Amino acid sequence: MAFILANLRFRALLAQPLPVYGQVADFRLTNQLGQAVTLADLRGHVWLADIIFTRCAGPCLKMSRRMREIQDALPPGSNTKLISLTTDPRYDLPPILNKYGQQFGADPNRWWFLTGPQNEIANVASNSLKLAAIEKKPEERENAADLFIHSTIFVIVDKQGQVRGIFETTGEGIDPGEVKNRVLRAIDRLERAR
Repeated sequence: MAFILANLRFRALLAQPLPVYGQVADFRLTNQLGQAVTLADLRGHVWLADIIFTRCAGPCLKMSRRMREIQDALPPGSNTKLISLTTDPRYDLPPILNKYGQQFGADPNRWWFLTGPQNEIANVASNSLKLAAIEKKPEERENAADLFIHSTIFVIVDKQGQVRGIFETTGEGIDPGEVKNRVLRAIDRLERAR
């Protein structure tokens, strides 16, 4: 009986719409292939975003591995895009991002690594996607790659450019398999929505 009640509660939770956390403002950035990417290019697609930098010695590698796992788990007919913004655009130019993406088996048709002017990245990251990134002062750095403190979350955006979910990706007690499953369920719900 307890299992049936728990199952009914879970189904009721899944039936509720995902919350809307805000609208993504228009932007113009450049992907790892040197192509311009705007919000209009993502309209009609569900997309999952994070913020990383290629010289990161901390959580970025784990986050990119988790993004790869999601890329590999998406069904063949899925139109979902994966977006990794860099918080280090002075260094992370398209060729650097392309090499980094290849290291993780990123499909450049699905997974875009975006760079551009620092103010444009900061605007879309913090104001629209609720992703934080703060440059560390040189005297606070533990090593040469310890450049930024940044969010370790994935943010899911619907086909209309609305932020609809936030998922912690790393840290103590975080089960990577459960994170992947929760993200995939949210993607599926948003892809089926009109």
